[in-house]
Amino acid sequence: MAKFFDQLEAQHIEFIKAQKIFFTGTAAQDGRVNVSPKGMDSLNIINPNQISWLNLTGSGNETAAHLKLVNRITLMFCAFDGKPLILRVYGKACTIHKQDSAWNDYFNNFGDTAGARNIFVIDIESVQTSCGFAVPLMEYQEDRQILTDWANKKSDDELSDYWKQKNVDSIDGFPTGIFE
Repeated sequence: MAKFFDQLEAQHIEFIKAQKIFFTGTAAQDGRVNVSPKGMDSLNIINPNQISWLNLTGSGNETAAHLKLVNRITLMFCAFDGKPLILRVYGKACTIHKQDSAWNDYFNNFGDTAGARNIFVIDIESVQTSCGFAVPLMEYQEDRQILTDWANKKSDDELSDYWKQKNVDSIDGFPTGIFE
């Protein structure tokens, strides 16, 4: 049975830190719902009521666009090994872009930062756990290095040009705020 909590408990934090992947979910009032997998060393638990995550360069920037319009976000973690569990974090988030004064306050809390594009700081409203009995057992091999290798070959200007081409608007045409 699902259980709700007002904040992350110690066992939740331990579980989150052990996961190699998590999923984000956002939606504007209209258009597509975005669910996106996230990996690498891109998540930081600030305290039981707040999480930040470093968003790396990608082919779209849906989360930033959606949060500008409807400030709600869900993070989902699944146990693909060990004891079954699904953990969801529900909350509101602010988007911090590289040009924002708060960028350095959060940026240094992350590992590999090649291609860093946004930081999302999530204020947790509730946490839900559920059984995860139907989640398959899978074996982790390693993180893929394709994105890191690609970003490391780009200059800051080349990354900025890519963002101008691919990340200014969502796939539904909503602005992401990346250059505001």
